[in-house]
Amino acid sequence: MTSETHTTLPTRAQIQRAPKVLLHDHLDGGLRPATVVDIARETGYDDLPETEPEALGVWFREAADSGSLERYLETFRHTCAVMQTRDALVRVAAECAEDLAADGVVYAEVRYAPEQHLEQGLTLDEVVEAVNEGFREGERRAREAGHRIRVGALLTAMRHAARALEIAELANRYRDNGVVGFDIAGAEAGFPPTRHLDAFEYLKRENNHFTIHAGEAFGLPSIWQALQWCGADRLGHGVRIIDDIKVAEDGTVELGRLAAYVRDKRVPLELCPSSNLQTGAAASYAEHPIGLLRKLRFRATVNTDNRLMSGTSMTDEFEHLVRTFEYTLDDMQWFTVNAMKSAFIPFDERLSMINDVVKPGYAELRSQWLFREASADRAVTSDSSRYQG
Repeated sequence: MTSETHTTLPTRAQIQRAPKVLLHDHLDGGLRPATVVDIARETGYDDLPETEPEALGVWFREAADSGSLERYLETFRHTCAVMQTRDALVRVAAECAEDLAADGVVYAEVRYAPEQHLEQGLTLDEVVEAVNEGFREGERRAREAGHRIRVGALLTAMRHAARALEIAELANRYRDNGVVGFDIAGAEAGFPPTRHLDAFEYLKRENNHFTIHAGEAFGLPSIWQALQWCGADRLGHGVRIIDDIKVAEDGTVELGRLAAYVRDKRVPLELCPSSNLQTGAAASYAEHPIGLLRKLRFRATVNTDNRLMSGTSMTDEFEHLVRTFEYTLDDMQWFTVNAMKSAFIPFDERLSMINDVVKPGYAELRSQWLFREASADRAVTSDSSRYQG
């Protein structure tokens, strides 16, 4: 067991009810299959590999489950193709917020690349405004359904393109209107983050936040550049930091210079277990570095990455970890507080979310567990007394 208290493993129902915080989720990787089919029909997009929602969902998962990041990224051609109009973007963003809230997510930072949604004449600003409108609509629908969620947008630039500074300026322009930060994404090999230094230097001058996809398909050099050259606040994935950690046969652990720096500086790692298995960054949940990183108390967080392609949710991600590492509610709270501490919203708002939403939510779940245990004990005692009499 990794926790000192409350060692009973949570059920799936408890995991779903627990307040969760999500920092790494792609808007174009989380569409409902039925929505993809609907919008394709409405807009005349006829290149879908399947036209029935259930079959299409299976196709996305199987196509993404190749062990190759490049092949994994190919699936986004279809989701981006149906996200080219204002109405489509509003719908997809609203459904994203609804789906996350129904899964127990109370705070989410959802990222997307505005430059990928311009094929039918939208401007970058119109894309951002449509997605923001969708997120606010999704939050409203969630409240009506008895859930609560706050969603912030991360604007992503593609590492193989040359619009990073333009997207960084866009993120800064909307930083007080729904956008909480910036990101770069795409294939790592051959496209180091240092290609976009002008964007990162601009954001630092503007005192703005950014995360960088690093250490997923490429190793330690990608992480080192993201931190020491570019100045990233967080690492998108960062799972390959394990390459700088040596575990001896007797169980002793030695951190390399970079791993020690990441832990000492409390650099948040946006870990995405299921996605990492698909792209070959880990062979199994049991072998995923998150287990060791949690033991060593890195600033590890749990994320979905692409819910459609991975066929996953935050509940699914935590359920895999609970089964694999016997994590308890205490462990889940630890990951969740880590994520909320690392969010790109003001400190007082993060603190309020932790103290007023996250901790009370877990305390309620523990309380219910304790009362059930006490009731069970009383029932056993009563039965024993009856038979002894």
